[in-house]
Amino acid sequence: MGKLDGYKVDLKGLSSDTVSYHWKVDNDFFSAVQGPEIKQGLLDVALRVKQTSGTFELEFQLKGEVEVTCDRCLEPMSQPIDALCTLRVKMGDDFADDGDVVTVPEREGIIDVAWNIYEFAALQIPIRHVHPDGKCPERITHALANETSEEATPNDPRWDELKKILHNNK
Repeated sequence: MGKLDGYKVDLKGLSSDTVSYHWKVDNDFFSAVQGPEIKQGLLDVALRVKQTSGTFELEFQLKGEVEVTCDRCLEPMSQPIDALCTLRVKMGDDFADDGDVVTVPEREGIIDVAWNIYEFAALQIPIRHVHPDGKCPERITHALANETSEEATPNDPRWDELKKILHNNK
């Protein structure tokens, strides 16, 4: 049995119109998924599966924290995750994911939601993730301050002449 087998939902075997699942997603999960963004974290994941006419609505509630790399100091930092995400699933002949609706083969009737959980968590990470001001390690902030305070190298005089041409054309 694989590490991610516990994240399979049997849609054909649902006992009622609405079924709930709950998982604690930890470092072992992120290691098994092998995604590029998140390597460590701890999330509470609640899944509510609601069967409607011909489709299933999977509503994921993710709460917790994941570890990402700070863009400023390149040190690990904690990124809070609190998201409510929805996935629509229908039965069909073959597996397909067109973005809006995932089609699961009717002969199997099982969807593995491990990658969906990972993706929903990764989508909650801001494009630029940095420690709050003053929280980067002091050695890094000191090095960055020294780098920006050094005098700039003198301009190459050839560039100055080219800039004159540019300004004359306006």
